[in-house]
Amino acid sequence: MIGWQFSNFIPSGSDGDPFERLLKIFKDLLVHTSGDVKEALSWLTELDKHYKLTDKDYGIADFIQDLIDKGFISQQSMSGKPAFHPTSKMEIALRRQALDDIFDQLKMSKHGNHTTKMTGQGDEFTSELRAYEFGDPLDSVAMSETLKNAQINHGLDDFRLTEKDLQIHETFYKSQTSTVLMIDISHSMILYGEDRITPAKKVAMALSELIITRYPKDTLDIIVFGDDAWSIEIKDLPYLKVGPYHTNTVAGLELAMDILRKRKNPNKQIMMITDGKPTCIKKGKQYYKNSFGLDRKILNRTLALAASCRKINIPVTTFMIARDPYLVNFVDQFTQANNGKAFYSSLDGLGEFIFMDYKQNKRTRKK
Repeated sequence: MIGWQFSNFIPSGSDGDPFERLLKIFKDLLVHTSGDVKEALSWLTELDKHYKLTDKDYGIADFIQDLIDKGFISQQSMSGKPAFHPTSKMEIALRRQALDDIFDQLKMSKHGNHTTKMTGQGDEFTSELRAYEFGDPLDSVAMSETLKNAQINHGLDDFRLTEKDLQIHETFYKSQTSTVLMIDISHSMILYGEDRITPAKKVAMALSELIITRYPKDTLDIIVFGDDAWSIEIKDLPYLKVGPYHTNTVAGLELAMDILRKRKNPNKQIMMITDGKPTCIKKGKQYYKNSFGLDRKILNRTLALAASCRKINIPVTTFMIARDPYLVNFVDQFTQANNGKAFYSSLDGLGEFIFMDYKQNKRTRKK
């Protein structure tokens, strides 16, 4: 008798591997604790008590030993006490998980460059065809149109293929893009009990992994801004913390402009993740601060810098994770002065907004 025979479901792969299940949770906890392995393991142990993540055959101690054996964490002694630290392998794993979580709709690409509306060398075909030119790659030959030309030009009785019969698919021109991602680390990013810095870190990790793997010819610089602004390396993203800072947007923009001036790519952009108004500028060695509202002095400096970015063809895309009316009004003024773009996003939708904007810019060639 032909038919189906059913049996008990036995999980396989990562779903059935207790280490992989715990590793995914642990990586999320590690980002929340800014790389504090001890605290992340403590949280994992508490979760295990409540939700029974482990069983009699595999416990938290086994998981910790596997983390060490597989090279995800290292054990060092500090003041006579053992201490755990994440390794470079863990940092890569955190970026890849962020990419999987946020940009899961990505498809593989051959070369990993941005496309524009201009035609030229690329790997994404347009609907246009043209005659063959010396040096055109064979994989861009339009076979149907080429064979059709051969039949028309030579007939079926004397069928042959010549260079004049060849038709080539046009492709979108490949461009390079230099991006500076600005992340607000002022105190407001954790104000009122809402964790806004963790989603920002995850988005930055995902964006960096996206560029490294799919757009290797692009450049990404990451800067953070509070009372001042400074550059950080990609490997430092999981350990990023909010400080007791005001929001010096001017310092962040000035540093971003300095970085982009040194880039030779003609296509440059700034992406800024923030949740608040500018509340600080620096005059010499002194700070001018006002956290009670939109200070006209601070506002004018910020808007003037937005206009300066516009003059040197650096658009600023602002991702605002707050929706207070007066903040929306400020972002509208800033965006108009720069001729850039603004997105008002929830914490959950932040990654999608940034991904779609970055992807859309593939077809934008800045003059």
